[in-house]
Amino acid sequence: MTATADFSADGDVIRFSGDLSLARLGSLPDRLDKVDGKVARVDLSGVDRIDTVGAYVVHRFAARHDAPVEGLEPDGKQLFDQVVQSDQQVAMRPSHGSGFTRVLGEVGEAVVVTGRTLLGLLGFLGATTLAFLSVIRHPRRFRFNSVVHEFETVGVASLGIIGLMSFLIGIVIAQQGAVQLRQFGAEVFTINLVGRLTLRELGVLMTAIMVAGRSGSAFAAQLGTMKLTEEIDAMRTIGVSPMEALVLPRTLAAIVLMPLLGFYASMVAIMGGCFLAAVSLGIPPVTFVARIREVVPITDLYVGLIKAPVFGAIIAIAGCFQGMQVEADAEQVGLRTTSAVVQGIFLVIVLDAFFAVFFTWVGWN
Repeated sequence: MTATADFSADGDVIRFSGDLSLARLGSLPDRLDKVDGKVARVDLSGVDRIDTVGAYVVHRFAARHDAPVEGLEPDGKQLFDQVVQSDQQVAMRPSHGSGFTRVLGEVGEAVVVTGRTLLGLLGFLGATTLAFLSVIRHPRRFRFNSVVHEFETVGVASLGIIGLMSFLIGIVIAQQGAVQLRQFGAEVFTINLVGRLTLRELGVLMTAIMVAGRSGSAFAAQLGTMKLTEEIDAMRTIGVSPMEALVLPRTLAAIVLMPLLGFYASMVAIMGGCFLAAVSLGIPPVTFVARIREVVPITDLYVGLIKAPVFGAIIAIAGCFQGMQVEADAEQVGLRTTSAVVQGIFLVIVLDAFFAVFFTWVGWN
């Protein structure tokens, strides 16, 4: 059995001996605290065994007297060095500043995160474009079956909810428009309101919001789960590009189907307005359709069809980008999915505002 830990003073040199482990330290720490005077160095050549607690006791004593530690075996020296490196001052919680300072800091952090996200989206858009150009140069790498599958996911499966939403929106627009126009005896202009508003703005915009909430979130969740399960890393290992196999089919499906869904939503919304006009205003469907053809210019349809593929591209890229950013744990999937929906809807509304100004500028009023 090894001797209990002890030390002796040889002039200004402190020599330790015995077993410097927790079970054999005894009163050594208390006796070391009583040591006064100058200590030139600490000699551990006589130590039989040392553990983390013993190393910390010696380190604390040597640091208090500013003395070097010598004489350890290689294994003990490695342990002692790790204890020294771990003896760092713990960072204290910063004192709370004023409420204005905290709010200003949070706003600054939000601005930085927004800037980084926008840069990431631009980079991801560039990577998607390069993947598309690569597929054009090598048509055999185009995954037709994946695109068709996403057609069903983005388009066919969402016809029901988009149709119901659009029909109800058409009814609401017609009803509210009729209530306000009735004050001026101009209820007939409800048809103008329904036709132009649905074809030019709300048909495509509400469809984009529904697709962002339904398909954009699905893209983020699917890719995020694949990232967690390392399926995407496995694809890279076998030489398959995730951009070409996963991102490009989803983006193409959203771009191609958004104009069709937007036109479908506009037509159903007009049907909803026609239904309310027939029930509440006494305007026959034939008269409603004839009036629509007279007052709605074809440019309104063009405006909606031009905006739709851009909205589809933004929604798909935002969803896929957030999905590819998932790391660490499953909680990230939920957070990134939420971010994909919020960013998709936000960017769609911002772009819609730019389109409104642009089409007014070119004369498509």
